[in-house]
Amino acid sequence: MKFSLIAAAAVSAFALAACAPTETTPVEPAAVEEAVTEPVVEEVAPAPTTIVDVAAANPDFSTLVAAVQAAGLAETLAGPGPFTVFAPTNEAFAALPAGTLDNLLLPENKDNLVKILSYHVVPGTVMAADIKPEAEAGATASVNSLDLSVRTTATGAMVNDATVTTADIAASNGVIHVIDKVLLPKE
Repeated sequence: MKFSLIAAAAVSAFALAACAPTETTPVEPAAVEEAVTEPVVEEVAPAPTTIVDVAAANPDFSTLVAAVQAAGLAETLAGPGPFTVFAPTNEAFAALPAGTLDNLLLPENKDNLVKILSYHVVPGTVMAADIKPEAEAGATASVNSLDLSVRTTATGAMVNDATVTTADIAASNGVIHVIDKVLLPKE
C-alpha cells in the first residue's frame, strides 16, 4: 500500500505541476518598423519681383513709386518687359525746383508726368557691363522714343547729366539703375 500511496502522490504532484502556471519570460512582439513619412513641403513660388515690386520695397524710391502710380504706369512696369529703368531717388525728386513735383502729380498734368517717367525707361535689359564708353556710345531711345545719352565716363556710368549711383538691381522683368537726378526731356 505504501507503494500505491507514493505512486498516487507522485501522479498527483505531476498533475498539479502540469496545471500550475509556469514562470515564463514575456515575449516581446517582433519590432515592426514603421514607415517614416517625410512631411510634404510644397514649394512656394517666389513672389514676383517686378521692377515695381523692387522699387516699392525700397524706401528710397517712394516718390518714384507714387509718381508711377499717379501716371498709371505701375501695371505696365509690372508687365513682362523686359525694361531698364533709370530710377531717380527721393533726393533726386527733392532737388527739382520747388513745386515741380507737386505740379506734375496733379491729374491735369498726367500726360507730362507720363512723358517724364517714360523718359527714364529703355526697352530691353541693359546691364552696366553693356553700357559703352563715351567715345563709342550713341543715342539710346527711351520707350517714348526720346533719345538718352547712356555712357560710361572716367567717373562711372552716366545717363544724360545724371550719375548712376547703383547699377544692376535685378528684377524679374528687367533691371534698375539708380540715378541721382530726375531726367527731364528737352521740349
